[in-house]
Amino acid sequence: MKTLFACLAFVALFASSSFAQNIDFETKEVNYGSIEKGANGVRLFKFTNSGDAPLIISKAKGSCGCTVPTYPKEPIMPGETAEIKVKYDTNRQGAFTKYVTLTTNAKNESTTRLKIFGEVKRQAAPTPKSKDNMFNR
Repeated sequence: MKTLFACLAFVALFASSSFAQNIDFETKEVNYGSIEKGANGVRLFKFTNSGDAPLIISKAKGSCGCTVPTYPKEPIMPGETAEIKVKYDTNRQGAFTKYVTLTTNAKNESTTRLKIFGEVKRQAAPTPKSKDNMFNR
């Protein structure tokens, strides 16, 4: 009986490790650089399921409300490439560093942290209108 139980445990362990899904990103950091206020804040993180079982992303959460991730809701099959879209609110001026945390069923990395950073340029103060006089007509 002990031998049978040991054999079944070994088979279950082997079966669970022989089919695995892995997530491999091209990069886990995106540098926005110096961008204008109101510029396009969307950037992409491309990844591949390098395993031999379907990869499922169950959750993607930005570190604050100014960072909004969008991710595939359907399973990513082995060998397929997909992307996480991250939108940063570029109406917030100044330097920023934000994170997106993914929760997946990947065996190599069930929790992944993606980073975005850069600086939204401050707008120059508007020049005051001068009164109409004989020198600036």
